[in-house]
Amino acid sequence: MSNAGVERTRERKPPSLEEVALIAEAIEPRYRAMVVLAAWSGLRWGELAALSRKRIDRLHGVVHVEESMIQLSGGRRFIGPPKSAAGRRTVAIPPHLWPVIEEHLATYVEPSADALVFTKESGVSLDRANFYTQWRRATRRAGVGEYRFHDLRHLAATLAAVSGATTRELMHRIGHSSFRAALIYQHATEDRDQAIAEAMSRLVEPTPITPRPLAVEADG
Repeated sequence: MSNAGVERTRERKPPSLEEVALIAEAIEPRYRAMVVLAAWSGLRWGELAALSRKRIDRLHGVVHVEESMIQLSGGRRFIGPPKSAAGRRTVAIPPHLWPVIEEHLATYVEPSADALVFTKESGVSLDRANFYTQWRRATRRAGVGEYRFHDLRHLAATLAAVSGATTRELMHRIGHSSFRAALIYQHATEDRDQAIAEAMSRLVEPTPITPRPLAVEADG
């Protein structure tokens, strides 16, 4: 059966790590850790907005995702369970992020275990529309494309894929229950395959070739 009439959603290109760094530098300082954590962990906006101090486990280097910020059409917001059962998970955080997270906790987060990690300047929970205003302003200051905050999640999944994560591992890391959702990031392994091929060549010890001296005919 022909698929000519099937409409396919155009795949969005995530920002590069260089662009993420520019956005993090351009956004309000209290949101910088949120940007880099999203780019490397793959947590959804709602999961980050509901993240509390007690869910950050520095000892084991992980973040426990147990809640998500839910915002209704009228603007009312409350903390509830993650989007799905697969959304409740533990995500390992790349070690290079911990200094950024620890500085954020010391500067912007109340000491109580239940304190939200990311809040407005007033200390109340994040509002999606208000944060996206901050986000759009930062992307324009940074001079990058019209990226969505959700594109950081796509970047995190792509980074995990090129780092060797299996489909099952991707499903866990990004909190998806379907293989199809995770498979969209596997295209990134095509570039990874070239790097693997080059690494395989480096396993071969080159055999030095000593050039032979040219034979010189005797005069006469």
